[in-house]
Amino acid sequence: MHCVYLLKSKKDNFLYIGRTDNIENRVKKHNKGYVLSTKIHAPFELLYYEAYLHPKDAIERENKLKHHGSVMGHLKNRVKNGLNG
Repeated sequence: MHCVYLLKSKKDNFLYIGRTDNIENRVKKHNKGYVLSTKIHAPFELLYYEAYLHPKDAIERENKLKHHGSVMGHLKNRVKNGLNG
């Protein structure tokens, strides 16, 4: 299973979108500071994820979320309660 996920920093509310084929392991790596791009924002909570059968679909979704503001805006509305806390 290939996942696109949204993390929120417990430290400074930084939001991060990523993609993985092992969500549990990837979130652990983010929280332990092993991911260079998120290291300074750890620890994180997993707010949301979407699962895909094919990696191509996950890649396309991740790119849309990262590069099209309106798509990210819709996702933020879906997880609104998690973003406010």
